[in-house]
Amino acid sequence: MTTHAEKTRFIEYTGGDVEAYLQAQERKDMLRFITCGSVDDGKSTLIGRLLYESKMLFEDQLSALEADSKKLGTQGGNLDFALLVDGLAAEREQGITIDVAYRAFTTAKRKFIVADTPGHEQYTRNMATGASTAELAIILIDARRGVLTQTRRHTYICTLLGIRKLVVCVNKMDLVNYSRETFEAIEADYRAFAKSIGAGDITVIPASALVGDNIIERSAKMAWYQGPTLMAHLETVPVGEDLRGKPFRMPVQWVSRPNQNFRGFAGTIAAGTVKPGDALKVLPSGRQSTVTRIVTADGDLATGIPEQAVTITLADEIDVSRGDVLCAASEPVEVSDQFEVQVLWMGDQEMLPGRPYLIKAGTKTVTGTLDKLKYKVNVNTMEHVAATTLSLNEIAVCALELDGPLAFAPYDDNRALGSFIIIDRFTNATVGMGLIHFALRRAANIHWQATDVNKLSRGRLLKQKPAVLWFTGLSGAGKSTIANLVEKKLHADGHLTYLLDGDNVRHGLNRDLGFTDADRVENIRRVTEVARLMADAGLIVLVSFISPFRAERLMARERIGTDEFVEVFIDTALAEAEKRDVKGLYAKARRGELKNFTGISSPYEAPENAELSIDTGKTSAADAATAIVDFLKSSGRL
Repeated sequence: MTTHAEKTRFIEYTGGDVEAYLQAQERKDMLRFITCGSVDDGKSTLIGRLLYESKMLFEDQLSALEADSKKLGTQGGNLDFALLVDGLAAEREQGITIDVAYRAFTTAKRKFIVADTPGHEQYTRNMATGASTAELAIILIDARRGVLTQTRRHTYICTLLGIRKLVVCVNKMDLVNYSRETFEAIEADYRAFAKSIGAGDITVIPASALVGDNIIERSAKMAWYQGPTLMAHLETVPVGEDLRGKPFRMPVQWVSRPNQNFRGFAGTIAAGTVKPGDALKVLPSGRQSTVTRIVTADGDLATGIPEQAVTITLADEIDVSRGDVLCAASEPVEVSDQFEVQVLWMGDQEMLPGRPYLIKAGTKTVTGTLDKLKYKVNVNTMEHVAATTLSLNEIAVCALELDGPLAFAPYDDNRALGSFIIIDRFTNATVGMGLIHFALRRAANIHWQATDVNKLSRGRLLKQKPAVLWFTGLSGAGKSTIANLVEKKLHADGHLTYLLDGDNVRHGLNRDLGFTDADRVENIRRVTEVARLMADAGLIVLVSFISPFRAERLMARERIGTDEFVEVFIDTALAEAEKRDVKGLYAKARRGELKNFTGISSPYEAPENAELSIDTGKTSAADAATAIVDFLKSSGRL
């Protein structure tokens, strides 16, 4: 006779209608969940136990597990279930999880996809990746150690990412003699923390993943526990957000144009339903049309539902591009270019406010900057801490400013339209993730005022083309000297100019800034905006700043415009710059009296594609000035 435990442990096809059996499996709902917690809390062991008990292992996998367990000897010859998911050599050698491992299994009641996430602080970004698609999180706690920093950090990240169902598995109860007092103390400690961050739907289960207590079957050694086993809870917990009842939203992934008679807009429905005849609005453009067809590989649909990949055709030939959002005309999404966001920083290099990054939100990628931080979150105390930069694994609330409009929904309303990743523009590495809280009122209330007198008309009045000459190089390279000579030559030729010198600007506009990397970024941002306004006034602007970072010089070029921006690299060897040292700054930096000094304790990133490169070891200041003026004439800028 088959026991209840055996029924829940595995699925076995016993004959009959194969198609009906497959359809029954297909109709099962699915639960996506993650395991997280601190290092060596037993996350991988737990998943391995679930896979083993659900009979989701092939004979060769089981044989390999037995062989590896004997070889490594981590469990004294017994099966080491962690080896089922720790696939990397480094993971097996160190006994820790590094990467996210996804595993699928099924029971008689439900299908599952589980992500085994790393517990080490260094790999918190990997844990956040796994949490981004999960509906439930199993937070493991070692009964011997209780609630740790990583326990709190992972719980906070799960809550931040919208995971509302938390299962706290107090693991390794066998190592504390199945102590009820130990369990209840850990439960009280965790619930107090969870309450402080607004986490409410919590189930706490005492267990031992290694020996199987309260995993599939109830443990006789913990008769004092009257709650469900872990598997029983996973099989019965309600899943799935009701997205059908929400207004229709679909980010456009690509425009399908296989021939001249068909033009459709492909994407995955993020919320709501859609059917032919529905009125849709395209945002951010605001154009409107009606649905004619909902096309799939299996034929047209009468109704499109959430999480379906479809191609929608419209009655009108309107402009729709990748990154746009199709939404219900009566209930459109919001559009803005400035937001309050919550950011989890994943980059090894610090986040610097004002530095431009690529922001990928849904299917749209746009350049944006993270403004000065509102506050940083201390994950231990939930205290809001003042900060100017963000380091690896830190969480903060700040402002996000984009170079173009974005159709969005707050993350609490829609995950797909309210989340984004942050990408470094030079390395293409993902350095952060963020959630949109709301659009800033200043973005909605302030609009660009068109004027009749423009940049070109001002330039014609002055008989010149507006331009920005951006001089960059080490301190002492000769930037200010050469820029001054260039301005004298231009002035003598009757051109209206203005020289923005780094030292002079720091006496007024930027007097509140220091020399940290963050302050240097803000220094260049402000000067860029001033230079852009002066160029708009028709002037030839000379900017003489060290501007050590390529990212900020690229930002300046993009803000001002490639046609008007001329980068002049004053190339001087560090040794030569130190010899000149008219201000005595290098000597102070060498003695450790000046922090964050470019070339000594702070890096200088030389231009790779400057319009002009002047080697001051071979060219005098006067000849350099003549060469720059000649370049302006030959390129048609004078």
